Amino acid sequence: MPALTTPARPAFSPPPGIIASAGLEPNVIEAVVCIPTFRRPDMLAATLASLAAQTTSVNFALVIVDNDATLRAGLPAAARFFEGGLQGIATLEPAQGNCHAINRAFALARETFPRADYFLMIDDDEIAAPNWLDSMVQAAKTHDADLVGGPVFPVFPADAPANIRAHPVFWPAYTQSGPIPMIYGSGNCLITRRAFAALDNPDFDIRYNFLGGGDTDFFTRCQRAGLRAVWANGAEIHETVPPQRTKTNWILKRGLRIGAINFELDRRYNSTKFGALTPYLKNLALLPLSCWRAAKVLSKSGNMLQAAHPLAVVSGRILAGFKLETQQYRANPAAPDHK
Repeated sequence: MPALTTPARPAFSPPPGIIASAGLEPNVIEAVVCIPTFRRPDMLAATLASLAAQTTSVNFALVIVDNDATLRAGLPAAARFFEGGLQGIATLEPAQGNCHAINRAFALARETFPRADYFLMIDDDEIAAPNWLDSMVQAAKTHDADLVGGPVFPVFPADAPANIRAHPVFWPAYTQSGPIPMIYGSGNCLITRRAFAALDNPDFDIRYNFLGGGDTDFFTRCQRAGLRAVWANGAEIHETVPPQRTKTNWILKRGLRIGAINFELDRRYNSTKFGALTPYLKNLALLPLSCWRAAKVLSKSGNMLQAAHPLAVVSGRILAGFKLETQQYRANPAAPDHK
């Protein structure tokens, strides 16, 4: 009797415009890590090296989306790691803007890997701890969660002053694992397939491409849809803080941006009896409150820059009310800092 043989799985044939690792088997992939990238091939390589070093039993693949139609430096970096053993695909998203790149990555991941239930995201200037993937997936399974967030810790230049290092814009929103009201950022997140399916529109809103806040808007919609979020405090990611982000000017603009995003979210999702007036009334209420918060921070820390943060946030809200928003992430064609 001839020996029984197992039928060979058909080889994955990538569509035009997509680079794929050799021997990729989409149907065995349980989790997909999505990475949007823009003109940071060396940082991307460090990110990919940290993913290659994951200690995990989860079958995972990568989806890398280069958002630079001119240089396309992320694609060769991705190809080198695919040749080295990482599984996944890479492609170009020519429409500039981080929401365009993120949407392409998540949509391509859901389409290419039909049996994957967990879709994670890491930025191209971040390094994942070796247990990161396992910790995120385990948190989703343990809590039967729709969404998982984890901490992103800053790695500052050696000469960054103490008042910069202590500023709240650089530190995670939560410090303990377990259920949370919502996630605010996508730099360390997991979104389940059922979470995408639960939303009327599963995309990040491209109106936030250059203002920022597309992730906060997405997770606000998830919260409003009743999706469950948890925090995995042990799923650490470390983010490189470039020198330009340690400048007072950048930090103040970041505060303005946060205020503008908060105003926009209040404007879009308010459900009070005051209707369209609600975000403007909130601005009036927050103005004296922010002065009190600034005085409290100053008396406690003596840090003028930290004390200025609540004032910058409320100023951003007020400016947004007059349709004056800082688009901090509109990329200079020659600049690599696109996040």
